Amino acid sequence: MAMASFAVFLTGLVATVAWKLYQLARDPRNAPLRAVTLCLVCLLASYAVAMPAAGAALGAGAHSNAGKLAQNILLLATAYFLMCFYLRSAADGPAGRRRARWESIPVLAVMATIAAAVLTAPRDADFSSYAGAHMTIPQVAVFYLVAGLYLVYALASSCWWTRRYARMSRRPQSTGLWLAAAGLLGMAGASAVRAVFVVVRWCGGRVPSPLNLVAALVLVLSIPLFVVGVSYPGARARISIWQISRHHRRVYRQLRPLWTLLSEACPDTVLRPASASWRDRWMARGVHRRYHRRIVECRDGLVQISPYLHAPNGKGNGSVLELEPSETLAEHVRRAVQARKQGVPAPGRPIPLAVPQGDNRDADVRQLVALSNALRTRSSTTARESESTC
Repeated sequence: MAMASFAVFLTGLVATVAWKLYQLARDPRNAPLRAVTLCLVCLLASYAVAMPAAGAALGAGAHSNAGKLAQNILLLATAYFLMCFYLRSAADGPAGRRRARWESIPVLAVMATIAAAVLTAPRDADFSSYAGAHMTIPQVAVFYLVAGLYLVYALASSCWWTRRYARMSRRPQSTGLWLAAAGLLGMAGASAVRAVFVVVRWCGGRVPSPLNLVAALVLVLSIPLFVVGVSYPGARARISIWQISRHHRRVYRQLRPLWTLLSEACPDTVLRPASASWRDRWMARGVHRRYHRRIVECRDGLVQISPYLHAPNGKGNGSVLELEPSETLAEHVRRAVQARKQGVPAPGRPIPLAVPQGDNRDADVRQLVALSNALRTRSSTTARESESTC
């Protein structure tokens, strides 16, 4: 169960990193986006280095504790780039860059310190496990204490900024920020508690196993919570875009009977597509363009055939057709199209057809879809009647 949960989390992290890299490729000069992308890349790389195969390869090729050192350096870089994200977001360009450069000094100093601790430690010193490390060895204690204190500083600062932005934001951004703030608070708290444990063990004391387990559990749960919080607004936006695209694609298909009938009678209403490539066909932007283009073409076609329509009361053209049911109006539209195809002179002036009840685009689309569905139903009924007659 734990392995399955970790696999799901790692898959989500990879997807988040891929999405941020895609966004960064489209906007490479966006400094906050670059910082959060580097933060997630370093986090993913730290998990990759922590894998047994990667740790064994690093240990065999260099120092025996090189894997643990690389993992902690990547975690420190994760915390630093997270701080840079807020610094670049809160301040203007020059001030944000200046503050980010100043913040790089302590993180580089911490990285150098833990590297020196690993390189100067005795050959038998084991840094691979926090729970099993011999904290009475000064280098081991310094390794975990210095890295832990910097993580407390960086994560607490980031949590403060996240909470501040969450209070100023609206949903779904605020929801994601509150989740990220909770994750950062959990990570900062767990790091602070583990730093205290390091001091206790350095002095020769013992820490009860349940306390170590609770601190480790809080840390393990806080990291996925932070990743979910960072990913939540973007995931919600993508889901909303997907739902709108699916709706537009469905309406586009529903309007096919009406569009086909009108485009045959009025081919000049068919607009030139922006692109006919397969990519434009399936991308959301292409779906929206085709959707709006079909609505415009259907409306233009109705305007051109409207002079051929006659009111059923025999009084000629008039606004009474606005009140006709879709099935009746569909029959009038079909007859008007046939008259235009035969070259019959228009007996009247253009009149409004399928007028929406509300003054918005959705109401207009509903009227067109109802008329198109009526045409489809009428065509199916006519086909069945022809088959039964034969």
